[in-house]
Amino acid sequence: MDNGLTTHLWQQLWHGLRAASDAVPQISFRGDAQLCSLYPVTELASTSVALAMRAAADLIGNPHPLEVDTVLASRWFQHSFRPINRSAPALWDPFAGDYPTADGWIRLHTNAPHHRAAMERVLGQHADRASLASAVSQWDKTALEDAVIAAGGCAAEMRSVEAWQQHPQGQAVRREALIEQTLQPEGPAPTWRLFPARPLQGVRVLDLTRIIAGPVATRFLAGLGAEVLRLDPPGWEEPSLEEEVTLGKRCARLDLKSAQGRQRFEALLSQADVLVHGYRADALSALGYDAQARQKLSPGLVDVSLNAWGWTGPWRNRRGFDSLVQMGCGIADSGRQWKQSDAPSPLPVQALDHATGYLMAAAVLEGLRQRLLHNTGYTARLSLARTACLLTDNPYAEGEQPQGLGPLKPQDENVEIEITPWGMGYRLRSPVWLPGTPLIWSRAASRLGSSRAEWQ
Repeated sequence: MDNGLTTHLWQQLWHGLRAASDAVPQISFRGDAQLCSLYPVTELASTSVALAMRAAADLIGNPHPLEVDTVLASRWFQHSFRPINRSAPALWDPFAGDYPTADGWIRLHTNAPHHRAAMERVLGQHADRASLASAVSQWDKTALEDAVIAAGGCAAEMRSVEAWQQHPQGQAVRREALIEQTLQPEGPAPTWRLFPARPLQGVRVLDLTRIIAGPVATRFLAGLGAEVLRLDPPGWEEPSLEEEVTLGKRCARLDLKSAQGRQRFEALLSQADVLVHGYRADALSALGYDAQARQKLSPGLVDVSLNAWGWTGPWRNRRGFDSLVQMGCGIADSGRQWKQSDAPSPLPVQALDHATGYLMAAAVLEGLRQRLLHNTGYTARLSLARTACLLTDNPYAEGEQPQGLGPLKPQDENVEIEITPWGMGYRLRSPVWLPGTPLIWSRAASRLGSSRAEWQ
């Protein structure tokens, strides 16, 4: 692993969370194998995990040194669960992926049924991928991107880093903070007690997030003992990821557009310590729950939110996912050039999602620290596109060729079998070690909608 890049990224992440005047803590990073990429993905994985755990250490005043296993941190960015005697679920819809257009490349994201339907309103229904590719090839990439977005779908043309830096959205994102933080009016003194072994025991986290960054954040908080209640609308499914991201959580359904659902949500929020959400920029405001309303419902709330393309600029309300941001901001094109390929070459993992998830968890923990110090509420905003800047600004030096992680080793996984509603499997060991404060989960993964929308 490139120690110089690791140190540089760690300093950037630390100062993104805390004041630039704060001394940068020393972290022990151990491990040699790296994910194979033009960009320092293993370094980003290791430092983002370290930031979340260091924020936990500061919250409870744990003075012990922190160690990060860089290989395990990288593997958590791939997947954390290995099913036994069954196949892992497919990660992508058959029509999702990269397609050549008349003047370049575009990525279509069709995993959600309504996003696939939006694509089909533009390109028609097709029997197979080859037929869809033929239709896509007749379009110019920008025109097709605009058409799919206008239809309510998700798409991104492949741009170079330079083109993204000149794009109005790229320029807007670059001006944003990595973690934009604001203290809110005072609330009542918190009642939770911070036990070193389970720092977040008694802390209630309301989770309004979907694939993947937000669920990674709340999974980490659950590993520190938080009571995480995830809310999904009726009909929403994540069959490819439930076993990965619901670890440690209870999952319920609630319709925020119904009077009964809104009443229940407001009751839950009024009793929550933390709200983590991944709606588009103005979506909660459109439902009547802007930042002020949320603080009024729950004074002192720690409120952390995620957006794909950034919080300013013309795309602030555009739908987006990690793979689309990689296409739009130049990562996939840079990888293509690095591999001397004609086709887009994204990162080996969805690193923007996972890294941003750990940064969100760190922001929650910093918000809880501020709540303890000052009884204030706290808001933080992050985006996949802003996290992408960390990578595009810090490629490996020319000639460096990471060789990959190699095969999974027995010692990478917990010895205990985890039993979930889908079957049995092995979970990766924690990638981070803080003496006295283990990262462990008291609940196995669970199905969406398997619990009631209530606090225990």
